[in-house]
Amino acid sequence: MLTNFAYYALPFLFTLLVACALTTLVSGLYLWLFRIQITNNTLRHPYLDRQPWERYPLPLKVAMLLDYFLRLAFPSSQFWIIGHANRLLPHVERSKVPTAIKWPLMGLWGGCFIGIVAMLAVWVVLLLLGTP
Repeated sequence: MLTNFAYYALPFLFTLLVACALTTLVSGLYLWLFRIQITNNTLRHPYLDRQPWERYPLPLKVAMLLDYFLRLAFPSSQFWIIGHANRLLPHVERSKVPTAIKWPLMGLWGGCFIGIVAMLAVWVVLLLLGTP
């Protein structure tokens, strides 16, 4: 019975994983190539007061984008890294940020996090199929 479930779940989970990967890729490229300057000007991370965007290394740039996502997705939480992003960006009001700024961030990080969960589920199903 568990094998029947696995044979139905595996194609769905793999399709979800590929969809998340494509969503992350398309949203990230669009954000990086066309919207990064507008996003930074709209959301204005405090780190950008010290140096311009171009002078930061890639991991810090990605961390700033994660802070933007966490502030927009969880505006009232004070827990862990979400709370840190909310304390860094108290001036960002979710209702006033245009959708053209939100969707690339939500696609990039939402696809990434849902894709991680889908990847773990694919591995669990594969392990279930591999055990006799």
